[in-house]
Amino acid sequence: TEFAHCAEAFARVALARPDLTLTLRHNGRVSHHLPAAGRPARIAAVLGAEFGRSARTFDAEVPALRMAGFLGDPAQARGSRDAQYVFVNGRFVRDKLVTHALREAYADVLHGDRHASYIVFIDVDPGAVDVNVHPAKTEVRFRDSRALHQFVFHAAQRALAATAGEAPAPLATAEAAGNRLVPHAPAFQAALGVAQPVAAYTAMFDRAAAALAPAQDAAAEEHPLGFALAQLHGVYILAQNRQGLVLVDIHAAHERIVYESLKAALDAREIGAQQLLVPVTLHAEALEAAAVDEHGETLRALGFEMAALSPTAIVVRSVPGAVAGGDIAALARGLLRDLRDFGASRVLAEHRDALLATMACHGAVRANRALAVPEMNALLRRMEDTERAGQCNHGRPTWYQLTLADLDKLFLRGR
Repeated sequence: TEFAHCAEAFARVALARPDLTLTLRHNGRVSHHLPAAGRPARIAAVLGAEFGRSARTFDAEVPALRMAGFLGDPAQARGSRDAQYVFVNGRFVRDKLVTHALREAYADVLHGDRHASYIVFIDVDPGAVDVNVHPAKTEVRFRDSRALHQFVFHAAQRALAATAGEAPAPLATAEAAGNRLVPHAPAFQAALGVAQPVAAYTAMFDRAAAALAPAQDAAAEEHPLGFALAQLHGVYILAQNRQGLVLVDIHAAHERIVYESLKAALDAREIGAQQLLVPVTLHAEALEAAAVDEHGETLRALGFEMAALSPTAIVVRSVPGAVAGGDIAALARGLLRDLRDFGASRVLAEHRDALLATMACHGAVRANRALAVPEMNALLRRMEDTERAGQCNHGRPTWYQLTLADLDKLFLRGR
């Protein structure tokens, strides 16, 4: 137990001072030896190569306050908080305020009760922080705690929300790149709706092919998720990019795209309704039918047109365009249940994201639906332009990269 505490103290010092060569001995034997290195290399040495390959760098600054660090990939979240490090003016601290802000920033991308890994360095005016809160000096009190909380939350949220084309360099390559983050802009973009005709996808794919013909390497660099090769068992897209092979969970990826589209549209009060060619009539409970009459304005704000035909029947005539291809009956029942249980004001405030996540789940492409190559490529482009596209609404990963080195290792090439 004592050695475990010593090893943890060693890790904290090692992360705070990568410029020092540090050695930890236990019972006369060297347990850890860390030569002086750059911060990215030191962090990878302490937290492991997997963290080093996937963590995102970020840097934010306002007058008298700066925060920089490395945010672990949500898909690599852990069952405990043992890889969460916060340093204030170079000193390791445990601060509930900062921890809560980071937890909130990860809230939209974490799966279940998992805990994110991160290393955050906060530099603040020494007069703005009280370091004499705890005898062990591991707790601090900030003079303007609310402002700091918002600063940490928004800085981390922006880094996690970066699209695949804008994502900062991973920690493993940040040092080689001089920590300069250069966003990639897609060579061509198409603002496609979720239920566009296949002709639109075909036209976009034709433009993609034309763009690739003269400069294939350049286009591959600009499209981090590459281009589709095939669909596997109706569930996954296999795509090729510069690094190797990309595997995409179709439903999970489309779910995130629809969710972010709905959030943006609701914030802008621009959720467009799509009239159903054949209205959907469903059996309903008396309270559900009553909710349609009571919350008609809220339903219209969300892009729905419903009417109670009788105390036991409801007709749905229009839905948000982003979910028009989904399970309309299940979507309508879930929405009415939330309105009945929580009321319109709470649904649009406290439960807004949960409601939109449910709508997105019902509206996303279902498993085992065959997609043409142009449709798959359109989905990849939408992923690259969508915030938080690396995780679905439930925090599960939407895509996975297999590099050429990974494939060579699988097939024992070069051995």
